[in-house]
Amino acid sequence: MIEINNISFSYSRTSRNILENVSFDIQKNRCIAILGNNGAGKSTLLKCIDRICPAQKGVVFVDGENVYKMTNNVIAQNIAYVPQNNKSLNMTVFDAILLGRKPYIKWDSTSEDKQIVCDIMQKMELDDFALRNVSELSGGEAQKVMLARALAQEPKLLLLDEPTSNLDPRNQHEVLQIVKKIAQEHNTCVAIIIHDLNLAIRYCDRFIFLKDSRVFSYGGLETMTPENIEEVYRIHIHIIEYMGIPVIVPFPDEK
Repeated sequence: MIEINNISFSYSRTSRNILENVSFDIQKNRCIAILGNNGAGKSTLLKCIDRICPAQKGVVFVDGENVYKMTNNVIAQNIAYVPQNNKSLNMTVFDAILLGRKPYIKWDSTSEDKQIVCDIMQKMELDDFALRNVSELSGGEAQKVMLARALAQEPKLLLLDEPTSNLDPRNQHEVLQIVKKIAQEHNTCVAIIIHDLNLAIRYCDRFIFLKDSRVFSYGGLETMTPENIEEVYRIHIHIIEYMGIPVIVPFPDEK
């Protein structure tokens, strides 16, 4: 279980808080969507959780252990973070994913490490890219490689910043299906920043809305209401159901 307790963060002492007393939890096997307008503090929140941006106030616990007191290596064994913009790596896809095993490697990678990489590549349909250089891949292909590397860490908490932003519709659904399945099979907690509300409502279990530096609403499907969405995004919407799947339809000109 992941607990985020009263996180507050600003980039300088004189600037306003980007986050103010943000608290929520993530249960094992669950995917939560972090939602809100641009500038709401979503990416900053992930960086605070992963200690890239240590919060001025608050604490993060992974299974009762304080993240802010962990060594970098122990953090990497517990938390994997995939940022929105990934720099191209000048190495093969296989080696790039194998980097995810670095927190566990004492001297050299083992046959078990390599098997873990092979299994993930198969799940992500990256087998044919194994010997390709990451720098030669498209943005969407490279995005899948970075996600595969994070999965190779076998983290307790997986943090994804807009993982579908460079992917075509088929790959968007494929990646989120894989993430959800891995969360369920490996007792992983997943937090996803995502702008597509329809992908969020289809693949995530819980939803946290950020607004004005604070948690506006947090919960299950009951929190994905037209009223909450309209208050956070300032756009009129309707929620309909098609073949048992809730669909969010924007009506920007309707008041």
